[in-house]
Amino acid sequence: MKIHEYQAKELLRKYGVVTPRGIPCFSVDEAVKAAEELGGKVWVVKAQIHAGGRGKGGGVKVARSIDEVRQYASDILGMQLVTHQTGPEGQKVRRLLIEEGADIQKEYYVAALTDRGTQSVAMMASSEGGMDIEEVAHSTPEKILKEFVDPLVGLTDAQAENLARGIGVPEASVAMAIDALKRLYTCYMETDASLAEINPLILEGNGNIKALDAKFNFDANALYRHPEIVEFRDLDEEDADEIEASKFDLAYISLDGNIGCLVNGAGLAMATMDTIKLFGAEPANFLDVGGGATTEKVTEAFKIMLKNSKVKGILVNIFGGIMRCDTIAEGVVAAAKEVHLSVPLVVRMKGTNEDLGKKILAESGLPIITADTMADAATKIVAAVK
Repeated sequence: MKIHEYQAKELLRKYGVVTPRGIPCFSVDEAVKAAEELGGKVWVVKAQIHAGGRGKGGGVKVARSIDEVRQYASDILGMQLVTHQTGPEGQKVRRLLIEEGADIQKEYYVAALTDRGTQSVAMMASSEGGMDIEEVAHSTPEKILKEFVDPLVGLTDAQAENLARGIGVPEASVAMAIDALKRLYTCYMETDASLAEINPLILEGNGNIKALDAKFNFDANALYRHPEIVEFRDLDEEDADEIEASKFDLAYISLDGNIGCLVNGAGLAMATMDTIKLFGAEPANFLDVGGGATTEKVTEAFKIMLKNSKVKGILVNIFGGIMRCDTIAEGVVAAAKEVHLSVPLVVRMKGTNEDLGKKILAESGLPIITADTMADAATKIVAAVK
Protein backbone atom coordinates (compact mmCIF):
# COMPACT_ATOMS: atom_id res chain seq x y z
CA MET A 1 0.00 0.00 0.00
CA LYS A 2 1.19 3.50 -0.88
CA ILE A 3 0.29 6.86 0.64
CA HIS A 4 0.56 10.49 -0.41
CA GLU A 5 3.49 12.77 0.36
CA TYR A 6 1.55 14.86 2.90
CA GLN A 7 0.51 11.69 4.71
CA ALA A 8 4.09 10.41 4.72
CA LYS A 9 5.24 13.68 6.26
CA GLU A 10 2.55 13.38 8.90
CA LEU A 11 4.07 10.04 9.88
CA LEU A 12 7.60 11.44 9.86
CA ARG A 13 6.60 14.33 12.12
CA LYS A 14 5.04 11.83 14.52
CA TYR A 15 8.50 10.27 14.85
CA GLY A 16 10.28 13.61 15.23
CA VAL A 17 11.62 14.10 11.70
CA VAL A 18 11.51 17.78 10.75
CA THR A 19 9.48 18.70 7.64
CA PRO A 20 8.32 22.00 6.13
CA ARG A 21 4.93 23.24 7.27
CA GLY A 22 2.25 22.29 4.80
CA ILE A 23 -1.52 21.93 4.38
CA PRO A 24 -3.30 19.40 2.11
CA CYS A 25 -6.03 20.88 -0.10
CA PHE A 26 -8.81 19.61 -2.36
CA SER A 27 -9.81 22.86 -4.10
CA VAL A 28 -8.28 26.08 -5.41
CA ASP A 29 -9.95 28.13 -2.66
CA GLU A 30 -8.53 25.79 -0.02
CA ALA A 31 -5.07 26.22 -1.58
CA VAL A 32 -5.29 30.01 -1.37
CA LYS A 33 -6.51 29.84 2.22
CA ALA A 34 -3.66 27.46 3.09
CA ALA A 35 -1.04 29.82 1.67
CA GLU A 36 -2.50 32.72 3.64
CA GLU A 37 -2.51 30.62 6.79
CA LEU A 38 1.11 29.52 6.30
CA GLY A 39 2.24 33.10 5.67
CA GLY A 40 5.59 34.07 4.20
CA LYS A 41 6.48 35.12 0.66
CA VAL A 42 7.15 31.80 -1.09
CA TRP A 43 4.98 28.69 -1.29
CA VAL A 44 5.24 25.40 -3.15
CA VAL A 45 2.15 24.01 -4.88
CA LYS A 46 2.56 20.23 -5.14
CA ALA A 47 0.37 17.67 -6.88
CA GLN A 48 -0.41 14.65 -4.70
CA ILE A 49 -0.40 11.38 -6.64
CA HIS A 50 1.19 7.99 -5.94
CA ALA A 51 4.08 8.51 -8.36
CA GLY A 52 7.49 10.13 -8.52
CA GLY A 53 8.72 12.63 -11.10
CA ARG A 54 5.91 15.08 -10.38
CA GLY A 55 8.13 18.12 -10.82
CA LYS A 56 9.30 17.11 -14.29
CA GLY A 57 5.68 16.50 -15.27
CA GLY A 58 4.61 20.00 -14.24
CA GLY A 59 3.03 18.98 -10.96
CA VAL A 60 5.24 21.06 -8.62
CA LYS A 61 5.40 24.87 -8.87
CA VAL A 62 7.00 27.58 -6.73
CA ALA A 63 4.66 30.51 -6.14
CA ARG A 64 5.84 33.95 -5.07
CA SER A 65 2.45 35.56 -4.59
CA ILE A 66 -1.05 34.54 -3.56
CA ASP A 67 -2.18 35.13 -7.15
CA GLU A 68 0.43 32.62 -8.34
CA VAL A 69 -0.75 30.11 -5.72
CA ARG A 70 -4.26 30.45 -7.13
CA GLN A 71 -3.05 30.13 -10.72
CA TYR A 72 -0.82 27.10 -10.11
CA ALA A 73 -3.44 25.38 -7.98
CA SER A 74 -5.98 25.92 -10.77
CA ASP A 75 -3.54 24.56 -13.36
CA ILE A 76 -2.50 21.46 -11.40
CA LEU A 77 -5.74 20.40 -9.71
CA GLY A 78 -7.61 18.14 -12.11
CA MET A 79 -4.75 17.79 -14.58
CA GLN A 80 -3.77 14.38 -15.96
CA LEU A 81 -0.21 14.29 -14.64
CA VAL A 82 2.16 12.13 -16.66
CA THR A 83 5.45 11.02 -15.10
CA HIS A 84 7.89 8.18 -15.71
CA GLN A 85 6.05 6.21 -13.03
CA THR A 86 2.44 6.76 -14.17
CA GLY A 87 2.79 5.48 -17.72
CA PRO A 88 1.56 7.44 -20.76
CA GLU A 89 -2.04 7.59 -19.49
CA GLY A 90 -0.98 9.63 -16.44
CA GLN A 91 -2.85 10.07 -13.17
CA LYS A 92 -5.55 12.64 -12.41
CA VAL A 93 -4.59 15.10 -9.65
CA ARG A 94 -7.31 15.32 -6.98
CA ARG A 95 -5.24 16.61 -4.06
CA LEU A 96 -2.65 19.32 -3.51
CA LEU A 97 -0.11 20.10 -0.81
CA ILE A 98 0.59 23.77 -0.19
CA GLU A 99 3.91 24.08 1.60
CA GLU A 100 6.14 26.86 2.88
CA GLY A 101 9.28 27.57 0.87
CA ALA A 102 12.67 26.22 1.94
CA ASP A 103 16.21 27.62 1.82
CA ILE A 104 17.85 24.69 0.03
CA GLN A 105 21.65 24.59 0.19
CA LYS A 106 22.15 20.90 -0.55
CA GLU A 107 19.92 17.91 -1.37
CA TYR A 108 20.56 14.36 -0.13
CA TYR A 109 18.76 11.04 -0.54
CA VAL A 110 18.07 8.72 2.42
CA ALA A 111 15.87 5.64 2.76
CA ALA A 112 15.14 2.59 4.85
CA LEU A 113 14.02 -0.42 2.86
CA THR A 114 13.63 -4.17 2.89
CA ASP A 115 16.60 -5.50 0.93
CA ARG A 116 15.65 -8.89 -0.51
CA GLY A 117 19.15 -9.57 -1.79
CA THR A 118 20.68 -9.63 1.69
CA GLN A 119 17.43 -10.50 3.51
CA SER A 120 17.96 -7.56 5.83
CA VAL A 121 17.02 -3.94 6.39
CA ALA A 122 19.18 -1.53 4.43
CA MET A 123 19.70 2.13 5.25
CA MET A 124 20.70 3.93 2.08
CA ALA A 125 22.07 7.43 1.58
CA SER A 126 23.43 9.44 -1.31
CA SER A 127 24.82 12.89 -1.91
CA GLU A 128 22.75 12.98 -5.12
CA GLY A 129 19.37 13.88 -3.65
CA GLY A 130 16.47 15.25 -5.65
CA MET A 131 17.28 12.95 -8.57
CA ASP A 132 15.84 9.61 -9.65
CA ILE A 133 17.75 7.22 -7.41
CA GLU A 134 17.45 4.52 -10.10
CA GLU A 135 19.48 6.71 -12.45
CA VAL A 136 22.10 7.37 -9.76
CA ALA A 137 22.34 3.62 -9.07
CA HIS A 138 22.80 2.95 -12.78
CA SER A 139 25.25 5.73 -13.64
CA THR A 140 27.20 6.30 -10.41
CA PRO A 141 26.55 3.39 -8.02
CA GLU A 142 29.51 4.41 -5.89
CA LYS A 143 27.50 7.44 -4.77
CA ILE A 144 24.97 5.26 -2.96
CA LEU A 145 26.06 4.21 0.52
CA LYS A 146 24.45 1.36 2.45
CA GLU A 147 24.41 0.17 6.03
CA PHE A 148 22.76 -3.16 6.82
CA VAL A 149 20.91 -3.10 10.12
CA ASP A 150 20.52 -5.86 12.67
CA PRO A 151 16.83 -5.53 13.69
CA LEU A 152 17.67 -6.71 17.22
CA VAL A 153 20.08 -3.81 17.61
CA GLY A 154 18.61 -1.14 15.35
CA LEU A 155 20.47 1.54 13.43
CA THR A 156 23.48 2.45 15.57
CA ASP A 157 24.95 5.92 16.03
CA ALA A 158 28.11 4.70 14.28
CA GLN A 159 26.17 3.48 11.23
CA ALA A 160 24.15 6.68 11.01
CA GLU A 161 27.34 8.75 11.34
CA ASN A 162 29.01 6.74 8.57
CA LEU A 163 26.12 7.57 6.27
CA ALA A 164 25.92 11.24 7.24
CA ARG A 165 29.63 11.85 6.81
CA GLY A 166 29.77 9.63 3.74
CA ILE A 167 27.33 11.82 1.83
CA GLY A 168 29.10 15.02 2.85
CA VAL A 169 26.87 16.52 5.53
CA PRO A 170 28.77 19.50 7.01
CA GLU A 171 30.29 18.93 10.46
CA ALA A 172 27.92 21.36 12.17
CA SER A 173 24.88 19.43 10.87
CA VAL A 174 26.12 15.85 11.31
CA ALA A 175 24.37 15.38 14.68
CA MET A 176 21.03 16.49 13.18
CA ALA A 177 21.51 14.16 10.21
CA ILE A 178 22.25 11.23 12.55
CA ASP A 179 19.10 12.02 14.51
CA ALA A 180 16.99 12.20 11.32
CA LEU A 181 18.37 8.86 10.07
CA LYS A 182 17.67 7.08 13.35
CA ARG A 183 14.16 8.48 13.54
CA LEU A 184 13.51 7.46 9.93
CA TYR A 185 14.62 3.91 10.74
CA THR A 186 12.36 3.77 13.80
CA CYS A 187 9.42 5.04 11.76
CA TYR A 188 10.11 2.42 9.08
CA MET A 189 10.22 -0.43 11.60
CA GLU A 190 7.26 0.57 13.76
CA THR A 191 4.90 1.16 10.82
CA ASP A 192 5.81 -2.13 9.07
CA ALA A 193 6.90 -0.21 5.99
CA SER A 194 8.71 -1.89 3.12
CA LEU A 195 10.11 1.48 2.01
CA ALA A 196 10.52 4.77 3.86
CA GLU A 197 12.24 7.28 1.58
CA ILE A 198 13.15 10.96 1.94
CA ASN A 199 14.18 12.50 -1.37
CA PRO A 200 15.39 15.07 -0.89
CA LEU A 201 16.59 15.43 2.67
CA ILE A 202 17.83 19.00 2.58
CA LEU A 203 20.46 21.11 4.30
CA GLU A 204 19.11 24.64 4.83
CA GLY A 205 21.13 27.83 5.00
CA ASN A 206 20.88 27.87 8.79
CA GLY A 207 22.34 24.34 8.96
CA ASN A 208 19.07 22.59 9.73
CA ILE A 209 18.25 19.19 8.24
CA LYS A 210 14.71 18.79 6.89
CA ALA A 211 12.67 16.22 4.92
CA LEU A 212 11.47 18.05 1.81
CA ASP A 213 9.70 15.08 0.21
CA ALA A 214 8.76 11.61 1.44
CA LYS A 215 7.50 8.32 0.09
CA PHE A 216 6.25 5.25 1.97
CA ASN A 217 5.24 1.75 0.89
CA PHE A 218 3.71 -0.59 3.46
CA ASP A 219 3.57 -4.37 3.77
CA ALA A 220 -0.10 -5.12 3.11
CA ASN A 221 0.13 -8.25 5.27
CA ALA A 222 0.82 -6.07 8.34
CA LEU A 223 -1.87 -3.44 7.80
CA TYR A 224 -4.22 -5.15 10.23
CA ARG A 225 -1.89 -3.83 12.93
CA HIS A 226 -2.13 -0.24 11.66
CA PRO A 227 -5.73 0.94 11.22
CA GLU A 228 -4.49 4.53 11.34
CA ILE A 229 -2.40 3.89 8.22
CA VAL A 230 -5.22 2.06 6.45
CA GLU A 231 -7.21 5.30 6.80
CA PHE A 232 -4.63 6.95 4.51
CA ARG A 233 -5.59 4.65 1.62
CA ASP A 234 -6.70 6.56 -1.49
CA LEU A 235 -8.69 4.24 -3.77
CA ASP A 236 -8.59 6.84 -6.57
CA GLU A 237 -4.88 6.10 -6.91
CA GLU A 238 -5.34 2.33 -7.26
CA ASP A 239 -6.31 0.11 -10.17
CA ALA A 240 -10.10 -0.40 -10.10
CA ASP A 241 -9.79 -4.06 -11.09
CA GLU A 242 -7.28 -4.72 -8.32
CA ILE A 243 -9.65 -3.14 -5.80
CA GLU A 244 -12.51 -5.30 -7.09
CA ALA A 245 -10.34 -8.43 -6.92
CA SER A 246 -9.39 -7.73 -3.30
CA LYS A 247 -13.09 -7.89 -2.35
CA PHE A 248 -13.08 -11.57 -3.33
CA ASP A 249 -9.69 -12.30 -1.75
CA LEU A 250 -8.04 -12.56 -5.16
CA ALA A 251 -4.44 -11.43 -5.58
CA TYR A 252 -4.63 -9.56 -8.90
CA ILE A 253 -2.21 -7.19 -10.62
CA SER A 254 -2.80 -5.74 -14.09
CA LEU A 255 -0.01 -6.10 -16.68
CA ASP A 256 0.40 -5.06 -20.31
CA GLY A 257 0.10 -8.36 -22.21
CA ASN A 258 -2.81 -10.15 -23.91
CA ILE A 259 -2.96 -13.54 -22.15
CA GLY A 260 -4.98 -13.67 -18.95
CA CYS A 261 -3.61 -15.98 -16.24
CA LEU A 262 -5.60 -17.73 -13.52
CA VAL A 263 -3.37 -19.75 -11.19
CA ASN A 264 -3.43 -21.05 -7.61
CA GLY A 265 -0.31 -20.09 -5.69
CA ALA A 266 1.94 -17.08 -6.10
CA GLY A 267 5.03 -19.09 -7.06
CA LEU A 268 3.17 -21.03 -9.74
CA ALA A 269 1.65 -17.77 -10.99
CA MET A 270 5.12 -16.24 -11.41
CA ALA A 271 6.36 -19.39 -13.18
CA THR A 272 3.30 -19.33 -15.46
CA MET A 273 3.96 -15.74 -16.49
CA ASP A 274 7.62 -16.57 -17.16
CA THR A 275 6.58 -19.53 -19.30
CA ILE A 276 4.20 -17.38 -21.36
CA LYS A 277 7.03 -14.93 -22.01
CA LEU A 278 9.41 -17.78 -22.83
CA PHE A 279 7.03 -18.95 -25.56
CA GLY A 280 6.80 -15.51 -27.16
CA ALA A 281 3.78 -13.77 -25.60
CA GLU A 282 3.04 -11.45 -22.68
CA PRO A 283 0.84 -12.03 -19.61
CA ALA A 284 -2.07 -9.62 -19.12
CA ASN A 285 -2.16 -10.09 -15.37
CA PHE A 286 -0.94 -11.82 -12.25
CA LEU A 287 -3.89 -13.60 -10.64
CA ASP A 288 -3.61 -15.97 -7.70
CA VAL A 289 -6.96 -17.47 -6.63
CA GLY A 290 -5.31 -19.00 -3.56
CA GLY A 291 -5.91 -22.34 -1.92
CA GLY A 292 -9.59 -21.83 -1.17
CA ALA A 293 -11.00 -21.01 -4.60
CA THR A 294 -14.78 -21.38 -4.98
CA THR A 295 -16.93 -21.27 -8.09
CA GLU A 296 -17.83 -17.68 -7.17
CA LYS A 297 -14.15 -16.66 -6.87
CA VAL A 298 -13.24 -18.26 -10.19
CA THR A 299 -16.21 -16.58 -11.90
CA GLU A 300 -15.22 -13.18 -10.50
CA ALA A 301 -11.64 -13.81 -11.61
CA PHE A 302 -12.83 -14.43 -15.17
CA LYS A 303 -14.97 -11.29 -15.10
CA ILE A 304 -12.07 -9.16 -13.90
CA MET A 305 -9.67 -10.55 -16.50
CA LEU A 306 -12.15 -10.04 -19.33
CA LYS A 307 -12.74 -6.39 -18.39
CA ASN A 308 -9.32 -5.85 -19.93
CA SER A 309 -9.93 -5.39 -23.66
CA LYS A 310 -6.34 -6.47 -24.37
CA VAL A 311 -7.05 -10.04 -23.20
CA LYS A 312 -7.24 -12.32 -26.25
CA GLY A 313 -6.95 -15.65 -24.42
CA ILE A 314 -6.89 -17.16 -20.93
CA LEU A 315 -4.55 -19.75 -19.43
CA VAL A 316 -5.69 -21.59 -16.29
CA ASN A 317 -2.82 -23.39 -14.58
CA ILE A 318 -3.76 -25.35 -11.44
CA PHE A 319 -1.81 -27.57 -9.09
CA GLY A 320 -4.28 -29.57 -7.04
CA GLY A 321 -2.96 -29.80 -3.53
CA ILE A 322 -5.28 -28.35 -0.93
CA MET A 323 -7.34 -27.03 -3.84
CA ARG A 324 -8.82 -30.00 -5.73
CA CYS A 325 -8.78 -30.02 -9.53
CA ASP A 326 -12.46 -30.97 -9.79
CA THR A 327 -13.46 -27.92 -7.73
CA ILE A 328 -11.49 -25.64 -10.04
CA ALA A 329 -12.90 -27.42 -13.11
CA GLU A 330 -16.45 -26.81 -11.90
CA GLY A 331 -15.59 -23.18 -11.29
CA VAL A 332 -14.03 -22.78 -14.73
CA VAL A 333 -17.05 -24.32 -16.48
CA ALA A 334 -19.52 -22.20 -14.51
CA ALA A 335 -17.49 -19.05 -15.09
CA ALA A 336 -17.09 -19.69 -18.83
CA LYS A 337 -20.83 -20.13 -19.19
CA GLU A 338 -21.76 -17.11 -17.08
CA VAL A 339 -19.43 -14.68 -18.85
CA HIS A 340 -20.19 -16.17 -22.29
CA LEU A 341 -16.49 -16.68 -22.85
CA SER A 342 -15.51 -15.73 -26.40
CA VAL A 343 -11.71 -15.96 -26.22
CA PRO A 344 -9.58 -19.15 -26.31
CA LEU A 345 -9.24 -20.94 -22.97
CA VAL A 346 -6.43 -23.37 -22.17
CA VAL A 347 -6.57 -25.34 -18.91
CA ARG A 348 -3.71 -27.33 -17.40
CA MET A 349 -4.37 -29.30 -14.20
CA LYS A 350 -2.14 -31.52 -12.09
CA GLY A 351 -2.68 -33.07 -8.68
CA THR A 352 -5.62 -34.05 -6.49
CA ASN A 353 -8.66 -35.29 -8.49
CA GLU A 354 -6.90 -34.41 -11.73
CA ASP A 355 -8.76 -37.05 -13.79
CA LEU A 356 -12.13 -35.99 -12.40
CA GLY A 357 -11.34 -32.37 -13.19
CA LYS A 358 -10.43 -33.22 -16.78
CA LYS A 359 -13.64 -35.26 -17.13
CA ILE A 360 -15.71 -32.27 -15.99
CA LEU A 361 -14.01 -30.06 -18.59
CA ALA A 362 -14.44 -32.65 -21.37
CA GLU A 363 -18.14 -33.14 -20.66
CA SER A 364 -18.90 -29.42 -20.36
CA GLY A 365 -19.54 -28.99 -24.06
CA LEU A 366 -17.31 -25.89 -24.02
CA PRO A 367 -14.39 -25.40 -26.45
CA ILE A 368 -11.79 -25.73 -23.68
CA ILE A 369 -8.27 -26.68 -24.77
CA THR A 370 -6.54 -28.98 -22.26
CA ALA A 371 -2.80 -29.33 -21.69
CA ASP A 372 -0.59 -31.67 -19.65
CA THR A 373 2.55 -29.59 -19.05
CA MET A 374 3.27 -25.90 -18.60
CA ALA A 375 5.17 -25.86 -21.89
CA ASP A 376 2.25 -27.53 -23.63
CA ALA A 377 -0.19 -25.07 -22.10
CA ALA A 378 1.91 -22.05 -23.06
CA THR A 379 2.40 -23.34 -26.61
CA LYS A 380 -1.35 -23.87 -27.06
CA ILE A 381 -2.50 -20.52 -25.64
CA VAL A 382 0.11 -18.58 -27.61
CA ALA A 383 -0.91 -20.38 -30.81
CA ALA A 384 -4.61 -19.85 -30.09
CA VAL A 385 -4.10 -16.12 -29.51
CA LYS A 386 -2.01 -15.68 -32.63
